[in-house]
Amino acid sequence: MNRQNDVAAEGEPEQEFNPGIAARLPRKTAAGGALIHDPAGRILFLEPTYKPTLDIPGGVVEYDESPYEACRREVKEEIGLDLEIGRLLVVDWVPANGPWSDALAFVFDGGVLDGTVLTLDPTEARAHHYLTLAEATPKLRPSMARRLALAEQSLVTGIPTYADFGRAR
Repeated sequence: MNRQNDVAAEGEPEQEFNPGIAARLPRKTAAGGALIHDPAGRILFLEPTYKPTLDIPGGVVEYDESPYEACRREVKEEIGLDLEIGRLLVVDWVPANGPWSDALAFVFDGGVLDGTVLTLDPTEARAHHYLTLAEATPKLRPSMARRLALAEQSLVTGIPTYADFGRAR
């Protein structure tokens, strides 16, 4: 069954109990990223063109798109590969900071790439590197380093993790 059929099976949308309330409710940003490794176990990091820190492939969820779909779309856009994204590793709540609203960051298992040539979108990434988490940590925001450590742990345990700002709950 596809999403359109799933939504139709829900029946008529629930009516607002107070007209206009839906438009006044808070909105959260969501993002989906892929934890991709090389055969040596190093993580694929991108040097984004729009921020000073390293990041994993992925990005912001668009309207009516799931975090999983966003992850797949962004991976294809950023590194040129249509990967079969695996299971969920981490859901991390990120607090509002500066102009940015709070967000939910989903990290999925992106699998292992063995010598695959990447085609970087030059508007998204300047370069890519395979690094251990320890090597990358000085070039990551502390919350991202914590989030990726939890994702690595989830790969081993098989248990997804919920976190607040990179700290497991």
